Amino acid sequence: MEWREVVENPSLKDLPFKIETNEWGKIMMAPASYTHGLYQGRIFEWLLRLGGDKGRVSTECPIETSKGTRVADVAWASTEFLKKHGVRRLSLPESPEIVVEIESASNTSAELEEKRQLYFEVGAREFWLSDDDGNMRFFNPQGELERSELFGEFPEHIDIEIE
Repeated sequence: MEWREVVENPSLKDLPFKIETNEWGKIMMAPASYTHGLYQGRIFEWLLRLGGDKGRVSTECPIETSKGTRVADVAWASTEFLKKHGVRRLSLPESPEIVVEIESASNTSAELEEKRQLYFEVGAREFWLSDDDGNMRFFNPQGELERSELFGEFPEHIDIEIE
């Protein structure tokens, strides 16, 4: 299935799952929890605060890869990236500079490693990973980083608890 067909299919619009396609155009779905959404929102807030004047933050960002369309939980794209690719698109032919995935019970470490490599293949500068406790890990194409090189002020832990 082409990504346009997935997006325009009325029977797929209200599913409570994240939808992606694999390299053969088959739909893959993964359920998301409320906790997953809270981490997604907090990461979005931090990226908006740190990089909002230099680019845009998006959630559920579809990126075309060599193995189908993968949907990043959160992504940050610079103004230059946005000028190059525009903002009114069904999916992106290249990865924004930062791509963030939030682990969920349905993810395997092999799946997340593959996503990381796929995003780097199509131009991501950094891949961030949040575990299900909000602990952040940062990667560039060469390997794991101590902190983000693009947004060094980004916290190593995301808190969703209410005080």
